[in-house]
This record gives sequence, structure tokens and C-alpha cells, in this order.
Amino acid sequence: MDFKAQNDIDRAFYQKDFTPVKGLMTAIRESLVSGKKVNVDDFDLSEIISFDKKLTFVYITLFQEGLSPIRWGSCRATLDETINRDIEKLKQYKTYKNFEVANSDKCRILLEYIYETTPADINKITSAEFIPERFEPGITGIKIILQGKSVIYMPTDAWVNSQMDRRSALNSILRKTYIKDMTNSISERIRILKSTPHEAYIIKSRAFVTYKDDILPLYRGNILYKYSPEEIIQQAMAGADWILEHQMEDGRYLYYYDAKEDNYVDHEHPKRPLDDLYYNDLRHCGGIVCLIRAYQLTKDKKYLEGAKRGIEFSIKLTKEHEYEGETAGYIHYNSKGKLGGTGMVLVAIMKYRVETGDKSYDEYIKKYARHILSRVYKTGELMGYYIHPGVQKGQPLINMSDEERRKTFSFYYPGEALLGLALFANYFEDDENLRQKVIEKGKIALDWIVDERPKIYSDLFTALPSDAWLMQAIEEWASNPEFRKENYINFVLGDAATMMSKTYKKDDSPYIDYEGSYYYQYGDHFYPDGSRSEGLIGAYYLAKKLGMKEKAEEILEVCRKTALSQMLLFNNDKNNYAHKNPEKSKGTIRFKATRQWIRVDSIQHVACFYFRLYFAEKNIEAK
Repeated sequence: MDFKAQNDIDRAFYQKDFTPVKGLMTAIRESLVSGKKVNVDDFDLSEIISFDKKLTFVYITLFQEGLSPIRWGSCRATLDETINRDIEKLKQYKTYKNFEVANSDKCRILLEYIYETTPADINKITSAEFIPERFEPGITGIKIILQGKSVIYMPTDAWVNSQMDRRSALNSILRKTYIKDMTNSISERIRILKSTPHEAYIIKSRAFVTYKDDILPLYRGNILYKYSPEEIIQQAMAGADWILEHQMEDGRYLYYYDAKEDNYVDHEHPKRPLDDLYYNDLRHCGGIVCLIRAYQLTKDKKYLEGAKRGIEFSIKLTKEHEYEGETAGYIHYNSKGKLGGTGMVLVAIMKYRVETGDKSYDEYIKKYARHILSRVYKTGELMGYYIHPGVQKGQPLINMSDEERRKTFSFYYPGEALLGLALFANYFEDDENLRQKVIEKGKIALDWIVDERPKIYSDLFTALPSDAWLMQAIEEWASNPEFRKENYINFVLGDAATMMSKTYKKDDSPYIDYEGSYYYQYGDHFYPDGSRSEGLIGAYYLAKKLGMKEKAEEILEVCRKTALSQMLLFNNDKNNYAHKNPEKSKGTIRFKATRQWIRVDSIQHVACFYFRLYFAEKNIEAK
């Protein structure tokens, strides 16, 4: 496939003058209100829509806050007939009267038309290879002809319905056919389809949505961005503001929000009762760090106040034990004592202390540091849990077998703990004895995790590096010349090099929004990943700290590209047209390109990456 040629076509399309489309959309709105027929000849659409009566299905959808969208699509002999048919059918919906169609601020109109159809074998449709049968959520759709009836899953359906997989797309189609009545099993429905005579096609479309009195061309149901430091910091601040705005009285942040459904039901814990929804203490601490980053930029104390309320929630979760004759403390939440939980609260409080000089949490800081030291095994391995309900009947895990250590090992918790210890070692000057212990054990733990972990836990490593916390920890430790060891530095720069090699480049995929995003295997659906990018920007700061100017600039340029891919995750009043409560979703950062799920860490990781990238672009010193 000639990706460059396809991408050149797409990029050229989005450079067109869409004034004729704006005129058409205005006429559609007026027709919906007054009944006056749309005359397509009033607009020169020849450079935008090439109409084919056998191909060009045209769909019109109405969106409005609090209402379920209504949509109709048809393909008639002319574009005039097609659009006017859609308008006629939309007005027949029982709920049409609830839409304030005349008000462009309230009712938004989506126009989408098919411009390409490719015959496909249903068994070959995939999302793992760049082939003509690829289903790419938001970019391609699926058309099935069953018993002479066409049923179409339009590309924007993935965005509107918060979907990103072939299975969901096929089920959306099958729910409009007789097959839905044969079984409730999605897998069985698809099996029946495969064994029933049918035709299948991969389709592509172009789409536009109204925005107040203007129109926006859509790509993947979304808007496209250009990278700039000003744009990423605007998104980062919007995310931090959203976290702060939705903080609860007890100091927790709003953990999860489904913008499609306008509810707080976590997709990973869907059966939790509404009065006891799942919460995560580690991700909570990430929210604290995000607010501290916002303060570093703005010096607005409201962010510190929100961070402090978050810290107060965390310290109430502290339980104590004795370590070397002194009191150690750990975070106990959801019946577990996770190394990462204590590591992250130490990170959060140390960052707060550095910014404010507030020493009121010093006793907690020392307790957390002692607890992490107590979890360093004689080999240097940092043990993932102190309390685990499935091991030793939930009792403190003091003496553990090799099997129990492996069972409770976490790939991410040690990096979080080592970042907390690094901050303690570099900035806590009020207990030199404990600080020296932290430095001593920090070296042992870093040697083990860099040199031995890859041998012992090789099965946990993936093609795309993922230990961004450890990359940030080593960057922080390297402020101390004693920790500028070759094996530590090579780990960070080696993982950064692999990350950079596993990003889509400008023309090595058929989709123009893939640039800068990560993949495990080439051909994967893209990963716009803020968490990994925090590790990558950490590698930039490490290279800069070590005087490696060319390496730092190389990493920084890739960070700009990865930021560009993550900008697509941002919700604003331009692209949240399909959300039930657009005002509430505005300013959030989603998990995935077409999933409308938001979690505190989906905001935090991207926003914190953006803050540090912005600081790098503007040469702002921020610890």
C-alpha cells in the first residue's frame, strides 16, 4: 500500500475550502426548520463530494445535550434527492420535536457520506494489519448486505458509540437484522453471519459537524490538531482544572467518567454499586501530582490547596509497623498494601513539600520511606505487596517464598517506589541518617531492577517498553553524581530509543493521525500513550542533565510527535458533540482515540507529560 500517496490525498482534502459545505449545512438546518427543499446546485460541492448513486450513501445526524441522537441515511438517484430524503425521515422521528434545530448553539448536525467501498471477506477483516480489509475505528466502517438489505456501520459510529473493535461494529450491524433474535451471544451472532450468504464491504467516509455558526471537517469523528507548546499547555491546564473542579469533599478526585453515558461506572468494575464505586489510591496520587504541576506553571495556590486535600485523603489510609526499631507506614486501601501505593504517596508529598516548604507531613514522609526500605529484599528486589488478601491470609508479608514473591511481583510498583525514594534522597535534609539509608538501599534496588529483573522476570517485558516510572526515577536519582552509573543511564536511554523506534512516522501508516503514536507490533491500532511519554520526557531531562545535547534534542523532537498523537484524546466544545453532557466532558482527556472513557489517570499522565514538555520548550525550571 502506498501510504504516502493516501496520506497526501487526505492532507490535501483537509486543506480545502469548505465554505460550500458550510452553505449546505446551513441549508439543511433551514430545511429541517421550515420544510424548504435543499437545492444542492446552490453550492459548488464538486471538489468535495463526488456523488455516485450506487455508492454515495449520505447520513445526517442530529445531536443535542441530554437527547439520544437521531440519524438517517440514504442513497438516491441524485445528491439532492438523497439529502432531502434524509431530512424527511429525520422529521418523522418521535423525538425530533425535542431538538431545537433552529438553535445552532444547541443542536449540532453531522453530515457524513461514503466515498469508497471495498469488497471484503468477513473472515479477513482485521485491525492488526494494514490490508484493504482492515477495520480502523473511526476511519473505516463495515457494510453488510443480508437478504438483499444493506446495513451499514458508518466510520463515525465508533466515535459516537464509544467503540474501537471489529466485534462491536459487527454486533451493531447484526442488532439491526433478524440474527439478533436468534441469540444474545455476540460471538454466536457473528458465527451465524459467517455461515449465512451475505456480502461484506469495508467503507470510508468524509464527515462534517456544525459548530455554532461554522462547520468542522472531521477525521475519525474528531478534529485534527497542529502541535504547539501553547496548545498542549492549554489542554494540560484544562485537564488539571477538570480534576480540581470535580474533587470531592473527602479529598478524592472524580475517578471515572463515561462521557457517552454521562455516568461514573468504571468499565473495569461495572458491577460495583453506585454508592460504592471503585477508587484507586495510586491514581489518586497521580491527580495530586498533576495539580502540583499546574501550580508550578501558574503559581495559583488553588492547585496546591487541591493537592493538599488529596494528600489529607491519602494519609488517612496509613497503617504502621515497626522497621529497625522505628515506625514505618504504608498505604492500605482496597484490602491491599501495595508498594506502589506507598511509593506514589511519597512522590506526591515530596513534590508538595518541595513546592511549598511545608514540613507538616514530615513524619509521614519518613514512615513511608522506612516502609519502602523494609520491602527491599536482600537481593535488592523490591517486593510488590506488604498486604495481599490472596497470600498468607492477608497477613503482613515478612517472610516470603520465591513463589510468593513472584506471585506478588509488580512490574510498575518498584519504579514508583524508587521515584519516591529519589525525591526523598535529593530534597529531604532533616534526617540525614535516614537519607543515607535511602541512598544505600536505593543503589542496591536500582542495580537489581536494571541488571537482574530482565533475567528473572523476562516474561513481563513487552516489545514496547512500559516502565516509565523507573525511567523517571533514574532521571531523579541522577541529580546525585553517585547515581550516574552506566547501567542506569543505558536502561533509560535504551528504553527511550526503543520507544522512539516504535512510533508511527509521518507516512508509514495509512492514517494521518497515527504520527507519533506507539505500537507493540507494526500494524497495531495506535497507542497515544501519556504514561509512556512521561518516561520519554524523563529520558530527555536525563540526557540534558548529563550534557548529551544531541541526544536530548533527538528525544525532544519525538516527544513533540507523541504529544501530537495525544492531542487527539482531548475533549473540548468542538469535538464533544456526541456526549450526553458536553459541558461536563469539556476539558477531559480520554483513554483511547474513539473510546469516550475518562479516568483521573488518563488525564494525569497526558497532562503531566505536557507540563514537562512545555517546561522543556520554554526552558522553565521545575523540579
